[in-house]
Amino acid sequence: MDRSIAQGPLPDDGSALTHTAAPRSRTALVVGLGLVLGCLVLFGLSRPAYQTIYNHFAWQAQAWLEGDLAIRYPVEATSEAPGNADLNDVVPVVDAAGEPTGRGQIPFPPLPAVVLLPFVVLFGLAVDQTFIAIVIGALDVGLAFWLLGKLPVRESVRTLLAVFAGTGTALWCAASLGTTWFLAHLVAVGLTLGAVGLALDAESDEASRDRAEPRAVLDGRQVVAGLLLGLAATSRLTVLLGLPFLLFVGGGGTWWRRGLSAGLGAAIPILGLVAYTLASTGEPFNPVYEALYRYEIQAYPDLGYPGSWSLQDLRYVPGNLAIMLLGVPHLLPACDAGIPRTPWSEVGCGWLVPDPRGMSVLLASPAYLLALPALRLLRDRRVAGAFLATLAIAFVNLMHFSQGWVQFGYRFSLDFLPFLLVALAFGTERLLGPPDAPRRWAMALAIGLVVASVGIQAWGIAWARSLGW
Repeated sequence: MDRSIAQGPLPDDGSALTHTAAPRSRTALVVGLGLVLGCLVLFGLSRPAYQTIYNHFAWQAQAWLEGDLAIRYPVEATSEAPGNADLNDVVPVVDAAGEPTGRGQIPFPPLPAVVLLPFVVLFGLAVDQTFIAIVIGALDVGLAFWLLGKLPVRESVRTLLAVFAGTGTALWCAASLGTTWFLAHLVAVGLTLGAVGLALDAESDEASRDRAEPRAVLDGRQVVAGLLLGLAATSRLTVLLGLPFLLFVGGGGTWWRRGLSAGLGAAIPILGLVAYTLASTGEPFNPVYEALYRYEIQAYPDLGYPGSWSLQDLRYVPGNLAIMLLGVPHLLPACDAGIPRTPWSEVGCGWLVPDPRGMSVLLASPAYLLALPALRLLRDRRVAGAFLATLAIAFVNLMHFSQGWVQFGYRFSLDFLPFLLVALAFGTERLLGPPDAPRRWAMALAIGLVVASVGIQAWGIAWARSLGW
């Protein structure tokens, strides 16, 4: 695992890349800024016309300002102030006698509420959460472009995959909608991209370092990479399962030094999360998840959640895997008066309508297939770590009783997008062949898959807006 990583153009025998990471240049800076600004405009133009009512984190930030860890709930809306009586995923807090206290607890890790806190100070509960999600989503695209610049890929691949990350994946839907669940994804994606990019940067320096040079036990950049990943987990818990990537890749020289440094960095925010959960609920793990799960079993029997199964259960994996890989839109569904007339449907009828439970990640974002050629490069620690982190995160997500609801595509894929982006870069580079003699058909295929991904995402978002998602 600890051998050095060769870097250069990828030959046909599957050995590792040997050319250096994409050069830093003014052109790259202009392209990166252009991607951020372009996505900022695109996400803004495709946002819903209405203000999201799913703003749990704004209520959480407001609760902190009021000196409480539980949100005010339920609050009826008035002409002067918004309410939250119709907000899902809130458990009322009761006193010793079982009487409501006028407060409620939410199950979500608190970091997105920290992000919203200064805006809630300025604008109160009227804060435009979707606009903030749009800005964070656009910055995530810039971070994806920065991360790809740490890899030995040509500039065309770097730009193409950054475009895919921003507009060909569930990130576009998440940023343009900005509800509670999507905002959590966006915050986690940015921090995880930062962690992966720092580890790759440290790895590049390791390749040119004298092996006989004395080393400290801890590597500073690897500690920061772990810290960023731990912070990401305080927005989306399962992102922490990407730690194997930091065992394989980063500064330190050996797997145990990399792991120790990253582990210590990640432990800081994770211990903070445990302390916060203890203070707010009295338990180290948030019990609201379990309470909501039991509620949904009783309230929504049509969803088919067996009462004997746990919140995270291996028995959920087959069905959820079918959604993740095989989910398809509804073909010629029954007419529904709630579906408005659109250019692709008659009044009340849609010829091809997305399933609100989710859709195959490969059907919604077919350019993910570009990672397949990287499977022949598992000797490279960067590739092996990327695939291992992706599988770990995906598997635990598949154990969860729900895979998201009212979404286009498969939003849980955002949890592993930063890691899989590394495999995508290596896979695309290998597919294209040597930079001095690229395969034209391969470039056409790569561009075609990205264009198809963007087109499918645009179709899905158009339907989402038509259906009021």
